[in-house]
Amino acid sequence: MTVTAQPGVAEEILEVARSLADRARDAESAAAAGEVVERLSGPLRVAIAGRVKAGKSTLLNALVGERLAPTDAGECTRIVSRYQRGAGYEVVARLRDGRIEPLGFSRSEGALDIRLGSLAEADIDTIDVSWPTSTLADVTLIDTPGLASINDQNSRRTREFLEADADRPSDADAVIYLIRHAHRTDISFLDAFMDRSVTAASPVNAVAVLSRADEIGGGRLDAMESAARIARRYESDPQLTGLCAAVVPMAGLLAETGLTLREDEVASLRVLVNTDDELLSRMLLSADYFCEISSSDLTVELRRDLLARLGMFGVRLALQEMRSGRASTAATLGPILVEHSGLVELRQLLSRHFGPRARVLQARTALSSLRTICRSLRETDPALAAEIERELERIEVTTVEFAQVRGAHLLSTGAVTVSPEESVELQRIVAGRTGPAVLGLDPSASIDEVRAAAIAGIGRWRTRAGDPLADPLTMEICDVAIRTLERVYADVA
Repeated sequence: MTVTAQPGVAEEILEVARSLADRARDAESAAAAGEVVERLSGPLRVAIAGRVKAGKSTLLNALVGERLAPTDAGECTRIVSRYQRGAGYEVVARLRDGRIEPLGFSRSEGALDIRLGSLAEADIDTIDVSWPTSTLADVTLIDTPGLASINDQNSRRTREFLEADADRPSDADAVIYLIRHAHRTDISFLDAFMDRSVTAASPVNAVAVLSRADEIGGGRLDAMESAARIARRYESDPQLTGLCAAVVPMAGLLAETGLTLREDEVASLRVLVNTDDELLSRMLLSADYFCEISSSDLTVELRRDLLARLGMFGVRLALQEMRSGRASTAATLGPILVEHSGLVELRQLLSRHFGPRARVLQARTALSSLRTICRSLRETDPALAAEIERELERIEVTTVEFAQVRGAHLLSTGAVTVSPEESVELQRIVAGRTGPAVLGLDPSASIDEVRAAAIAGIGRWRTRAGDPLADPLTMEICDVAIRTLERVYADVA
């Protein structure tokens, strides 16, 4: 079978951005278009956001697999920081006036200790950390200051960086939002992050994490099971389902420690394992009992370090696993802690929701960025601005990728009512990248087979959309199917 090679929407927008960067006489517009080219040529940018003390930096460290982001209340936690893959180790500050200044740094207990030197926080737009790690090959992670901070300037930095509006698009392609309770501030932020300037706006570029899930119920051993039930309830909350693709529980501290667990920490746990049962049971009732001076031969300082690294849930879990004989070293205990933390499930969710749509999510933010540039370009070069805007409009109207993203969200949240057979077909249609994959055919299917299946599908979904009892969302998902199948038919040469 021969198929006409059609560029994806991201590649089309990339060409428009390059054209604008080359032709714009205004240096500021040319530089802004160049930044769009750079973004589309790089990996997906995923921001981690949430209220103060939600565990953002800890989650970032868990996803990277190293303790890079500082988790204390230092000055760097009040600045948006980007962590990207680099050929070497480098930290630079991007200043608000456009300059780039290198920053000194060192490792303190594994985490980066970045020195701003003579630079003031107010002068820095972002801190960019380049690190040679494979976990950052396909994604750039962005750590943001906490929302609802006592210092409103910190919250403002995050909102300016992430929120999308008519004058300025978001600087992230997707967001992982950490919640502990569905506070109105959380709902407000997720609503503001959704970019409605793009056709078929969809919250598929946002996922929510029920953070510090191991602290639920005082850190009991069933805390993560309780957190999973709470996350499922949040997933059925209409306020959240319209703003994020999914909600998963996560114990970021447990994941971070499991990935970086040291043998000296396991040695401390081994001392506790040998503690009298009755005394150990009392110690595990609360953090206060655990740190009582006379409770154990292990020093109070080492016990406090264990709590800081594991939390009460992690300590209880680690001691249970070591007493059962399932773990005795850092190499055997670390993976068990990671398994119970929810990190594996979160990574699977990110891979499932962001991975296949990475280029489309990048295209959405790039489209919004180019439109913003065109609005300012109208004053200096109205003809070029009008030409670029027409090309962007053509791309948005003719592409089906944005509609597929919207359709994927409608299906995943159960917003549309379709039969199980229809659901299977629609899932295939919104996820498919080639004609045979969309139609459920063998990759070696002939041109005639693809054409016949596409025509049959178009007719079937047109009939379904014409049902007088069909609700608006069902009609929308039918339209997505029709447009996708029409593209498949047109692509067959």
